[in-house]
Amino acid sequence: MENTVKTVCRNMMQLLSAHGVTKLFLSPGSRNAPLAVAAWRHEKIDVTVVVDERSAAFMALGYSSISSAPVAIVCTSGTALLNYAPAVAEAFYRRIPLIVISADRPMEWIDQDDSQTLRQHGALDPFVKKSCDIPAVDTPSMREYADRMVNDALLTATSGRPAPVHINVQIDEPVGAVADCPQPSPRVIEMITPRADLPVSRARQLGETIASPRRVMIVAGFNPPDRRLNSALSKLAQLPNFVILTETVANLHGSSFITSVDSVLSAMTDEERRTLAPDVVITLGGALVSRHIKQYLRGLDGGEHWHVGISHTTVDCFRHLTLRVEMQPEVFFTQLASAMQPHRQPCSYAASWQILADRAASTRAAYVARAPWSDLKAFSTILSMLPGNVNLQLSNGTSVRYAQILAPFRHHRCDCNRGVSGIDGCTSTAIGAAMAYAPRPTLLITGDMSAQYDVGALLQAPLIPQFRMIVVRNGGGAIFRFVTTTATLPEREECFAVGSLNVPLRQLAEGYGLDYFEAADERRLRAVFPQFMDLSRGRAAVLAVDTPGELSAEVLRGFFTRHVALAGIKEK
Repeated sequence: MENTVKTVCRNMMQLLSAHGVTKLFLSPGSRNAPLAVAAWRHEKIDVTVVVDERSAAFMALGYSSISSAPVAIVCTSGTALLNYAPAVAEAFYRRIPLIVISADRPMEWIDQDDSQTLRQHGALDPFVKKSCDIPAVDTPSMREYADRMVNDALLTATSGRPAPVHINVQIDEPVGAVADCPQPSPRVIEMITPRADLPVSRARQLGETIASPRRVMIVAGFNPPDRRLNSALSKLAQLPNFVILTETVANLHGSSFITSVDSVLSAMTDEERRTLAPDVVITLGGALVSRHIKQYLRGLDGGEHWHVGISHTTVDCFRHLTLRVEMQPEVFFTQLASAMQPHRQPCSYAASWQILADRAASTRAAYVARAPWSDLKAFSTILSMLPGNVNLQLSNGTSVRYAQILAPFRHHRCDCNRGVSGIDGCTSTAIGAAMAYAPRPTLLITGDMSAQYDVGALLQAPLIPQFRMIVVRNGGGAIFRFVTTTATLPEREECFAVGSLNVPLRQLAEGYGLDYFEAADERRLRAVFPQFMDLSRGRAAVLAVDTPGELSAEVLRGFFTRHVALAGIKEK
């Protein structure tokens, strides 16, 4: 069978497949032609061609997050590789194993004013677990070296704490030559990782140290859905001294979990915050969205903080860390739940927090019901209509924060690029996630600024018909009208919110082949939403929801002091 004459490239695709890579996002180029040919002609690797490297990398990130499998991205030489950096950084902090493969010129041409050359090897080092450089020397010993390096990179990406790796491949002329080639048979190196769990005696010891009446707060950041973890935390939530706080993107669901952290904390008095302070905080998952919980826990005097998970460094977000538990959360909490069963002394801690959660839910419902048409009302309406099987993707900025305060709601899972929390690539990530989640629906809720930032993603790859995108058009970056840093600056609209922003969504939808809907009030939104989500239409769709920007910021600010406003109404 004809294939590229570059043995290293053929072997690399064979090794990718052997290590579980079935999806590859390719950006066209000349120097990476041998890699492209080898990938395209490999029967077990599905290739999606995406012209823009930044979009390609974010799509791969989204795909990997849903499929829970490593995904490869391949680019040509020069600045192409640098366009991967935002997605690779996000993947590093979201623990997603992207396999970055860059074609390069032979090392003797670097820094020699030759076309499309720069220092590629090590360019992504701050955000990858491993980087390797494969020379353009085709000898038996160098082929063995290349195979070993690729095996090692792939094992590194998926073992321990998953993270991106970078394989830089120097390719010499002739670049585009193909010929009848033997079936590649590189040496595949496997790895067995022993099961990591606690000795029973240690689990019992930890259980005794946090037994009732000690007050324990578990806080969960972003995490993929995990039934075993969910079950273990549900058991712990039945204990009288345990309270479980989960963020929307933690993908954890339990009847006793406190899911709207910001709603609860913003309605608490100083006395309640003081008297209900935990003795031990146990965290799991990634970075937290909630500013309220971070400020609350950082402000505590004393107490212990345990962090559970495979970490790349010592993470001490609250400045109270006392114990790193370097193991998978689902294993640790399952063992802890078993160890805690004998410890059931009376304690009112969980019950007290549940009273506050019920009160917060009541005042939230009352505030949202009275709120005028705004971002808050729009998000509340949308989230109440979500089908149960939807894969919800949220852009950064206000979208993920509205979901936080309006949780819980019916959905399959919820994701957001909270590794480094950038607005770049939100649409591309959602499109990649939709590819992996099909034939079920994927819905991205984004703002007009985030949508404009990544609008090219709609043209980069064929949109699958199950992809849905809601753009909340509130006149630019709504977050800048809310956060204290910029809310009162005279230049706010011109330099930050960009209030004159006008994304031509109707024209873009028509040009890119999407169905288009729009709504500017709750009645219209409820009317068009079922049509918008109808998968039988056979095309991807976009829904523009128009809301007043300035008023939306006022309504959101009012939400966090709603107990004062609602008390005034009740007195009248």
